[in-house]
Amino acid sequence: MNKEEMNMLGFQIVAYAGDARSSLLKLIREVRNGEFQNVETLLADADASLKQAHNAQTEVLAKEAGGEDVELGFIFIHGQDHLMTTILLRELAEDFVNLYKEKYNK
Repeated sequence: MNKEEMNMLGFQIVAYAGDARSSLLKLIREVRNGEFQNVETLLADADASLKQAHNAQTEVLAKEAGGEDVELGFIFIHGQDHLMTTILLRELAEDFVNLYKEKYNK
């Protein structure tokens, strides 16, 4: 896998993780205001985007595990950083939902 292909996968990961992050931040803003009607939809949107980002990541892992030389660049590493922080945000968002549900007695 050459550097250009790795960069494209890195951009995909950044884009999908960014979409997930946007959904999760919107979710947190809404539940902070006591609005819970979009929780499931926003979590599902985030999960779908995270799955696409994970699929791009898995493509690289599979190629390297298969013995192919992969040429890592900063863009791919940047994508990995976005993905991992967004996965953490996903976990925290669920905690926020639960906390705000307790606050608003929902």
